[in-house]
Amino acid sequence: MSKAFWLILLMLSTNAHAASPAETLQNYTAQAKQENPTFGTSSSSKGDVFFHATRQHSNGDKVSCATCHTDNPKQNGKTRANKEILPMATSANAQRFTDLAKTEKWFRRNCQDVLERTCTAQEKSDFIAYLLSIK
Repeated sequence: MSKAFWLILLMLSTNAHAASPAETLQNYTAQAKQENPTFGTSSSSKGDVFFHATRQHSNGDKVSCATCHTDNPKQNGKTRANKEILPMATSANAQRFTDLAKTEKWFRRNCQDVLERTCTAQEKSDFIAYLLSIK
């Protein structure tokens, strides 16, 4: 088959998995409602508290999302290995939360690293609502 065919197929499959940050938020909001039928709407203020809350890790460190992502989600952060992390706020990073699989991968990893547990869908929903609210 021609290179053009494969290129078009690749472009179509990539676009099929793309989502807007608002669609990603809707996805987690729907999951939160399945987990807890009394869940109303996502809360950016709860997401703000969640993002900045410091927790005592079992290794003795005090950690939060802001430990690596900075107190200002519009700024670049750094991993513990000193690798740059692009801004979390969608106003500063238009690609943030546009890939559902990638978003879930990072929630899975970072929730375990910071909270030492899986995040709930409500926490994810509030977290994204907060980051979408930053202008």
